Amino acid sequence: MKLLLTSNGVSNRSIADALLALVGKSFSDSALVFVSTAANVETGDKSWLIDNLVQFRNLGFGKTDIVDIAALPKDRWMPRLEEADVIVFGGGNTSYLMDRIIRSGLKDSLPELLKSRVFVGISAGSVIACESIDKREAGSLYGEEIIGYDADEGLGYFGSIIRPHLGSEGIGMDRMEDLSERFNETFYAIDDQTAIVSDEGRIEVVSEGTWKKFERR
Repeated sequence: MKLLLTSNGVSNRSIADALLALVGKSFSDSALVFVSTAANVETGDKSWLIDNLVQFRNLGFGKTDIVDIAALPKDRWMPRLEEADVIVFGGGNTSYLMDRIIRSGLKDSLPELLKSRVFVGISAGSVIACESIDKREAGSLYGEEIIGYDADEGLGYFGSIIRPHLGSEGIGMDRMEDLSERFNETFYAIDDQTAIVSDEGRIEVVSEGTWKKFERR
């Protein structure tokens, strides 16, 4: 399984190069589908979502599609995911995204899809790939409401927890150091210029910014 787990999408050249290596062919010969569902319940300004979409447009993908798995039945969006080389799960509300992935039936289909496609996560889209979505901290760190999914299990594609947006307001390294003292999980704190690459189990951090891995005690 090939994963590119980010805080803020393809925000720099290093992350773009990492994605290109995972895809294994030119972006112009590749198709991308952006799953925007996590943003459905977010209120206010959506310029961050537009910025993430523009990032991929600027890479020059041969085809770019946008899919909301909560808005259409599976037989309408599944063929569009099957046509893609890259499946991007955008940011927004983590628990809502997990709820819709499960309810839509996508959770059962993803492992087969990802045998031949790259999974890209942005913020909430990265968190769901982990063993745990760590909802006990999502509220305090990100002010995130639990919507529809009250469990803590993620998809389990990545064995550690990811805490995105390091350096944003209220999410400084000191806060992460405090979390590491109080909780026992291994987690990666990553800023908006950092991505984690998992290529068939090989883990690499690609960054033009700041990150830290906090090991299980």
